[in-house]
Amino acid sequence: MRRTIFDLDVLRTFTTGVDLGNFAKAADKLGRSTSAVSAQLKKLEQQAGTPIFQKSGRGLALTDAGETMLAYARRLLDLNDEAASAIHGIELEGWVRLGLQEDFGETLLPNILGQFARAHPKVRIEARVARNAELIERVTSGRLDLALAWNNSAPLPNSERVMEVPMCWVGPVNPNLIWHRSDGEPLPLAALEAPCLLRTAAINALDRAGIAWRLAFISPSLGGLWAATAAGLGLTIRTPIGLPKTVQPILPGENGLPMLPKIGLDLHRADAESAPVTARLASIILHALQEFQPADAKAA
Repeated sequence: MRRTIFDLDVLRTFTTGVDLGNFAKAADKLGRSTSAVSAQLKKLEQQAGTPIFQKSGRGLALTDAGETMLAYARRLLDLNDEAASAIHGIELEGWVRLGLQEDFGETLLPNILGQFARAHPKVRIEARVARNAELIERVTSGRLDLALAWNNSAPLPNSERVMEVPMCWVGPVNPNLIWHRSDGEPLPLAALEAPCLLRTAAINALDRAGIAWRLAFISPSLGGLWAATAAGLGLTIRTPIGLPKTVQPILPGENGLPMLPKIGLDLHRADAESAPVTARLASIILHALQEFQPADAKAA
């Protein structure tokens, strides 16, 4: 049996098109013609020996084999890029200071630190998990080199919008603890201490919908917020990213809850021209975030 060797260049075109939701956009981003991209996708299906796309309305959707291919393509490209970085960037030295929102502390951070340390063993990373206001203050004052934080307004100087993430109501997994709306009873909210962008969004949405509410639990940390929500002390508002197994998102309109907007996720830099170690870490962060992007998030 002839061994199949997938073309990494083809796999990169494939993943880029899926991430952008449009292979014409992928052609523009990769500097190729649409006919060249089409030829690459045909080559991929030939190598796979099975259809990876199926018609969906006016567009294309992945088949089951396509979904499997996408997962392996990402892993192959990650390993390729990590190897290239380790070989060509092994002389990077110094240190870089990174700040992350609490939502990413247990999910994204270990992946980033592990990948960066393997590729650049001579670089030291100092990581800080904190609230939005503190992260932005530290990066603008130069006490952090990079910070990943929520933002519901235009990006700040030296920052870029990574994606737009949907906010969602979050309640306990136990159905017996989920709040059900009744006349005159205010909605119990579990929230982080002010200032909190998501807390403000929740209150504004409830006020616009004419739904009475009360602050039933206030926490200085995300861990306390998850514990209170899991115990049924109140509903909270967050994004689908980083939700623990003890809580679950509540569908829009369920229990009469109002729709919620999206919130921006920005990568902030201390300087317009980053040092090589900072630029490399930023690249790894942006790449790693693709795995955490919810299906209905909008890439910037």
